[in-house]
Amino acid sequence: MAPQKSDQPPNPAAAPQVSVWVRPPRERKRGNAPSGLSRQRIVRAAIALLDAEGEQRFSMRRLAAELGVTPMSVYWYVDNKGELLELALDEALGEMRIPPLAEDGDWREHLRVMCEEYRAFYRRHLWATRVAGEVLPLGPNALFFTTSAVAAAERTGLPREQYAGALGLLFQFVYGFATSEGQMLIRVRESGLAEEEYHAAVVGLAAEIDHQHIDNADKVMPPQVGETQATKRDRSFAEGLDLALDGIEARIRRASTQG
Repeated sequence: MAPQKSDQPPNPAAAPQVSVWVRPPRERKRGNAPSGLSRQRIVRAAIALLDAEGEQRFSMRRLAAELGVTPMSVYWYVDNKGELLELALDEALGEMRIPPLAEDGDWREHLRVMCEEYRAFYRRHLWATRVAGEVLPLGPNALFFTTSAVAAAERTGLPREQYAGALGLLFQFVYGFATSEGQMLIRVRESGLAEEEYHAAVVGLAAEIDHQHIDNADKVMPPQVGETQATKRDRSFAEGLDLALDGIEARIRRASTQG
């Protein structure tokens, strides 16, 4: 039996809590705002604390101490930690330098710049990959990023139904690369070692288990004389990005010959 349609209006409280960006603003009593604080100041302080200490050590109480206020003062501006992390993520996304796509702009170069900026964003904010994986990209800076990517996709000449696949190929590659890179950098930071020292220690342990681990790694990414781990990752990222862009261009050529 089909459910009966209700004449009652939908209950906002029953709606899923999708995002801080679509949540109605909470009513607050006038005149109660703590002096010297603003949501912008709280968000920027949260980003700085997350960058310095990581998400595991982050708490609203720790943030309040950094700001020199009580935790309740922070809660006047944000409802909870999850909301603050979502705000911090979009604020940090605004640091990316993505130039406007000119009328005669090269879609490939534009998407390359976007991918490089996206990876650099995650390297600056190691906590952001986990937060980005748990929230919807609905903030103004996230929406600007999406709009810019779609504008470039429209220049490719691909059929519209292939935009998602092309952009997913690029930005999911960047997100996966950045997540792996970020987790490794967090382990390095927590070890107290320099990155090259940490890598040498890990390679030594892996060789004790099975030297084939080292052989396979060298086959996948042949070492170059004097290359640091950071430049090795840069080379790996650039090669992967080129392959993804080449794949999109190959699909464009195939579509044009079939059209």
